[in-house]
Amino acid sequence: MTPEPAARLGHWGVTTAPPRLPRVRASELVGRGWLNTGGKDVTLADLRGRVVLLDFWTFCCINCLHVLDELRDLEQRFGDVLTIVGVHSPKFEHEADPVALAAAVERYEVHHPVLDDPDLVTWQAYTARAWPTLVVVDPEGYVVAQMAGEGHAANVEALVAELVAEHRAKGTLREGDGPYVPPEPTAGTLRFPAKAVALPGGNLLVADAGHHALTELAPDGETLVRRVGSGERGLVDGGPDDGRFAEPGGLALVPADLRGTLGYDVVVADTANHVLRGVRLADGTVTTLAGTGDQYMVGAPDNVDPERGVRLSSPWDVLWVPDLGAFVVAMAGNHTLWTFDPVAGTITQLAGTMNEGLQDGPLAGAWFAQPSGLALALDDDGRPGRVWVADSETSAVRWFDPRRDTDGATGAVTVHTAVGQGLFDFGHRDGAADQALLQHPLGVAALPDGSVLVADTYNGAVRRVVPARDGTTGQVTTLATGLAEPSGLVVLVDGAPWAPGRPGDGPVGARLDVLVVESAAHRLTRVALPADLVGDVLDGGARRTQRPVTEIVAGALRLEVPFRPAPGQKLDDRYGPSTRLRVSSTPPELLLAGAGDGTDLARDLVVNPDVDGGVLHVTAQAASCDADPAIEFPACHLAQQDWGVPVRVVPTAGEPALTLPLLG
Repeated sequence: MTPEPAARLGHWGVTTAPPRLPRVRASELVGRGWLNTGGKDVTLADLRGRVVLLDFWTFCCINCLHVLDELRDLEQRFGDVLTIVGVHSPKFEHEADPVALAAAVERYEVHHPVLDDPDLVTWQAYTARAWPTLVVVDPEGYVVAQMAGEGHAANVEALVAELVAEHRAKGTLREGDGPYVPPEPTAGTLRFPAKAVALPGGNLLVADAGHHALTELAPDGETLVRRVGSGERGLVDGGPDDGRFAEPGGLALVPADLRGTLGYDVVVADTANHVLRGVRLADGTVTTLAGTGDQYMVGAPDNVDPERGVRLSSPWDVLWVPDLGAFVVAMAGNHTLWTFDPVAGTITQLAGTMNEGLQDGPLAGAWFAQPSGLALALDDDGRPGRVWVADSETSAVRWFDPRRDTDGATGAVTVHTAVGQGLFDFGHRDGAADQALLQHPLGVAALPDGSVLVADTYNGAVRRVVPARDGTTGQVTTLATGLAEPSGLVVLVDGAPWAPGRPGDGPVGARLDVLVVESAAHRLTRVALPADLVGDVLDGGARRTQRPVTEIVAGALRLEVPFRPAPGQKLDDRYGPSTRLRVSSTPPELLLAGAGDGTDLARDLVVNPDVDGGVLHVTAQAASCDADPAIEFPACHLAQQDWGVPVRVVPTAGEPALTLPLLG
């Protein structure tokens, strides 16, 4: 697709004319194959007469998963005139595996055709620069809108309604069924389990994400004891047959001395519902503890509901930390860590800026990228100390110690990176921790000797990280391979579950095993660990995301983020400026000028000619609401996107301007 020049930008970077993109024919959908079509290929000619929404996604991306949820209602309401086509353009090497993609389509209940685009052919044809990107094609085959990020459901709905009315009047609308063919359903005790925790009596409680329930198994990890939850996606409190979850994730036991007072025994990160739940084991009663069920949107003026509490964003794991007297929550959806005080019933942000990336430092200023796993490890003094974090999108393992002020200058608890290089670097490489590589890890677990196991999800492996201490270099080894997307770990010492602060350390020479939550194999798998914990040292090589690098000129660079409200909407400035733009870079020296926050969606940057390249981090937001003055309580919407744009600096012939459409 070769777009015509972009529309003129107004003061806020908001498109003032024309009302839609220039009429450009949509490019053909080219890839390796199709899913959810009954084995048939789909062409644009097959879709002529229908409104088409292309959703460029990758299954590692939390924002893409949010968009899948946003589109569910739209898909049902306009199913007779709208065809959504998922264009899967992978970030990680594992995501290019067709078997892994098929599993992800089933896992996330994608109910529309999906084009497998491993070489990013269609991605490049539509000039996509971010996951997720949405493109709307009208019934005559012309592109009418392109938008990046999440929060566009209302914009898409308004645009689809307008296109349906227009083309129904013209006689160019074709109504009826689309090309979606549902796959054959699968059955089993577990379905895409996420995490597991050992219960006091020896049974195992599994976050059975694909069944939208919790499944209790006998100690053998196979025999079904009971389910908690109806098995239907939803947010409903009540008894074990009435409660509903949506893709539950992390689980944590409540300390024994608090269970009677609180009235629940387990805290659940109910990921797709954006809430924390409490479960009473005696009768399976489910209670919502924190969150409203609505997603936290970065920059929204109303993220706290006076009656319902604070909105959360895809809590992925949860961990009790004695020194904080609270549960730490890995909030994958906005790249932060939070604490939940169960006695006070309050939840507050602990760490992270909501920028996505790999940046160490004091808790409040550190950058994370979809933190997805938490563990508490023994420190040198034999007490629970370090909190370990599997930071999935940077393929990193991070840690902080809440007991100590590790930054002498500021007195602030500091985040450290043990393993990991950044957003686009991954691989399977053992050895010195500062050179080792992982691929999208989702789980961590402590061992009695203070080292940490890692569920290296996209490498299908269990790895061990020995942290650097007393001047020694941290080391990474591989203890097991050939696993199907391991996402959680339960450590066993002489057959009994173990965690810091619990009995069961065992004498020297105790048998160590780990129960691995093999998510894509729908099971728990017991893996015997070497008695000396010495694993293999493997080097499968380093990888970088095979996303096209944008060449930019050294010196002046104009950044523009077009946004135009959808039909029937206007910019919402009731709570202050309706737009926001944040720009930074890795390395920071890449930008000589232009970094920082502002309200204009256009910015003049100055690129350092002495830096070869890096990543531009751009976060944009725009608030809009119903424009009709007759509406007493207008509905308001916030669109947002984080771009991490790989760039190469060239002296000439590079792009003098960079355009990232938020909605254009």
